[in-house]
Amino acid sequence: MKKKIVLGVIGADCHAVGNKVLDFALTEAGFEVVNIGVLSSQEDFINAAIETDASAIIVSSLYGHGEIDCRGLREKCEEAGLKDILLYAGGNLVVGKQDWEPVRKRFQEMGFDRVYPPGTPPEVDIEHLKEDLKI
Repeated sequence: MKKKIVLGVIGADCHAVGNKVLDFALTEAGFEVVNIGVLSSQEDFINAAIETDASAIIVSSLYGHGEIDCRGLREKCEEAGLKDILLYAGGNLVVGKQDWEPVRKRFQEMGFDRVYPPGTPPEVDIEHLKEDLKI
């Protein structure tokens, strides 16, 4: 049975190209992708994950406000009964040029399992998903 992944672009971000690339790569790798598209709220991600019984949520953001948009997502997932769901985030998650390690650390402190810098190839996410989902 294919593992279901909810994929989307969070907040007021309308960057769609990376989303389409990830959708294609994840589908090709054998995952069932539920792509909620751009301009998605935390609630959109959570509702899609509940409705589809997803194993992971992958949040992307390119406009630099991902850190603000993602704050509290883990807590909302837990409140909604998604205690064990994997949370991944990637893209241009913060404004300006910041060292990556502190950014990664802040997202992990917010409850994200994996955090990816801009330009990370989809193969890296796929490898981590297979490892984290024990596929």
